[in-house]
Amino acid sequence: MSLKHLKKNGDSKNGSPVNGYKGPSANSSTQNWNEDEYEQVIEGVKKIYKSKIRPLEVTYNFEGFHSAPLTDSDIEAKPLVLLIGQYSTGKTTFIRYLLDKKYPGEHIGVEPTTDKFVAVMYGGEDRVIPGNAAAVNQDLPFRGLNRFGQAFLSRFQVSQTPSPVLENMTIIDTPGILAGDKQRIERGYDFTQVIEWFSQRSDLILLLFDSHKLDISNEFKMAIHSLRGQEEKIRVILNKSDMVSQQQLMRVYGAMMWSLGKVVQTPEVMRVYLSSFWTEKPVNSFEDCRELIEAESKDLLRDLKELRRNAAIRKINEIVKRARLARVHALIIGHLKKEMPSMFGKKKKREALLNHLDQEFLKIQQRYHLPPGDFPNPEKFKQNLALYDIDKFKTIKEDLLAKVDEALSVDLPRLMSRFPMGNPELAENERNPFEDMSGPEPTEYGYLPANFWNYSSVDKSSYTPTFHQLHPRDGVVSGANVKPILMESGLPNDQLAQIWRLADWDGDGYMTQDQFAIAMHLIKAAKNGVQLPEKLPSTLMPNTKI
Repeated sequence: MSLKHLKKNGDSKNGSPVNGYKGPSANSSTQNWNEDEYEQVIEGVKKIYKSKIRPLEVTYNFEGFHSAPLTDSDIEAKPLVLLIGQYSTGKTTFIRYLLDKKYPGEHIGVEPTTDKFVAVMYGGEDRVIPGNAAAVNQDLPFRGLNRFGQAFLSRFQVSQTPSPVLENMTIIDTPGILAGDKQRIERGYDFTQVIEWFSQRSDLILLLFDSHKLDISNEFKMAIHSLRGQEEKIRVILNKSDMVSQQQLMRVYGAMMWSLGKVVQTPEVMRVYLSSFWTEKPVNSFEDCRELIEAESKDLLRDLKELRRNAAIRKINEIVKRARLARVHALIIGHLKKEMPSMFGKKKKREALLNHLDQEFLKIQQRYHLPPGDFPNPEKFKQNLALYDIDKFKTIKEDLLAKVDEALSVDLPRLMSRFPMGNPELAENERNPFEDMSGPEPTEYGYLPANFWNYSSVDKSSYTPTFHQLHPRDGVVSGANVKPILMESGLPNDQLAQIWRLADWDGDGYMTQDQFAIAMHLIKAAKNGVQLPEKLPSTLMPNTKI
């Protein structure tokens, strides 16, 4: 869908930092996906999940330890974008900027204004659906939020509005995080667990920082820790980057990365966008980094644009992660059940299993040759396990495990193989369908097609068999071996000597496959009566690093 917020050149009405950049059209939003292909993949995912993964989850109470079984609306849901940040970092303004309009229930101010979770979704008209109603609506992917109770649902709402942007994504606005423990204690629900629930279902997680607010409060730190396992989805936005000078921005960026480095325990560096999203650009903003900010903003908007195209792949990826977790969960439950005595000493054995749960995990890992990364946190698992009677757990059922194994090894990979391939990058001479229709044009070397002196016009594939017949060693052939081939052209010796000098640009007396192809290309020009240049044009050189 077209991102209407991306203004045309000269439109400075709202101070857009990406003037001149146009969003994707309705047809390009899914790129190589058409709606039928997308729906077929989603139907395939639903069928595999219902028939082969969900039965295992239900049998071994996966819901009690991890999350409720997925519904059709969960799997069919549009890509989800989760915004997290401290108060007044511009989360709500960012949504307004994307939509290029207000959405129902929004409020923007310098104080902490968004005091609830808001799901901004597409709808035929502007309306607000309260949290309790949204959580029981089978058409919305929020039924799993019932587990957080009334205290949370009263602080959650769905805002629907007709916007082309929302036809391809749903945006989750979260309450601004304050420093100190007062807000965390008085919320009435576990903010971190809610963030974790949304993060597991999100396609993109945006952490917003203000160039003037780089501190990470305890609750923000806990929220970031809850994103563990979702690192590939996380992007960082340093918002309001034009409110500091170029020198200050460099220092602010370093300070933010230093703060994040103490919280995010990963060896990889997260992608950071230096951006500035305003509904009205302040008059005191700095312009010395405008070009950088515009380029970074375009990159972020390109990420958002491609969400729909990658949505099906992400859904399969999430189903694979869930299936692996459910399989390990079933093995844990089955193992604990097997360790329980049949008659006496059940209470004592239960306590022993709870106290040495990490050792039991190690036994399961070794017995079934499982990677340690597939196991849940022992302490968290222990807290949930203490609520259940282990003796009432189900024993391991091989047929259920076999179905999950089949889904992981056969069904889901087969579904992945149906994905359309991306569009290949076209050679320069293929980008204009009318370019070859014109006849030869005069160049400084003679009458040739306009693109003749571009490397993309070298018909390398037609010369490759001849090159290999010369039995290259270490990828090159000697001049003595190439000489007979070049002499077959019938050109005089002085011209062939010039062609050799041009094609053997490194002067080592050998030719690579590229150099041989260029030599044959130059012979074609010479046979057409074209005067060869004294030096090989740079455009005819292959674009290779080594």
